[in-house]
Amino acid sequence: MQIETLVKQFWQNGFLLLEKLFDPDLMDKYNTLILGHFGLDPEYLHDPDFVTRSGAEVIPWFPQQDGIKIFDRIQQHKALNLLTEQILGPKWRSLDCMVMFSKQGTAGQAWHQDCPPENPQIFNLNRLVYTHDITQETGGQIVVVKGSHKLGLLPASEYDQSFENEICLSPNKGDVLLLHGHLWHRVKPVTGAYRVSTNYRSIPAGTPDNVTDICVYRNMLYRFSSSEVILDRLNP
Repeated sequence: MQIETLVKQFWQNGFLLLEKLFDPDLMDKYNTLILGHFGLDPEYLHDPDFVTRSGAEVIPWFPQQDGIKIFDRIQQHKALNLLTEQILGPKWRSLDCMVMFSKQGTAGQAWHQDCPPENPQIFNLNRLVYTHDITQETGGQIVVVKGSHKLGLLPASEYDQSFENEICLSPNKGDVLLLHGHLWHRVKPVTGAYRVSTNYRSIPAGTPDNVTDICVYRNMLYRFSSSEVILDRLNP
């Protein structure tokens, strides 16, 4: 498919799934390193109140900050970077990749936006790489609301809910899922031994590196740098 068509699809839908972009052997090496770092029962890094309120049972790791150079290989992938430039424009920047690990039996992630949508020009691009298949057996499928990156703030709600135009995605090993940072999305509960994705985050020129410091959840706005709820959306 031509790159112009892919870019058009991304901007229409707010997401784009690219299948089998990466070599299975490289994905196996990544997955082995990730499991070696986490094991199957790692401790949460956030406080229990945040985990409960956000509905995000995910543990992050930044392998490039630990000097693990093999994770640079995807960041240097020519085809992925060419597509990224066509989406974000010239002088876009990569941020450190973030591995996200979820344990068996955890809730995944509730509906959220990775950054506030007040300014349509200020956003991040998630480039989520999958080192193992996401299936009905593993759980952890990604649910997105098609076109919601254009709809503004995720509606406040006490509970997760269904939306018109929501789509459930099950990426396979070697796939990459591009998600606009304003897109409404969630991750289903994890039923298998674990669930992993690796996010090669990127931003357009002129966007601050801390664009994802504030995350939008159904019930709150949360600032990670200060570990605080900056807005209770249910009791403003």
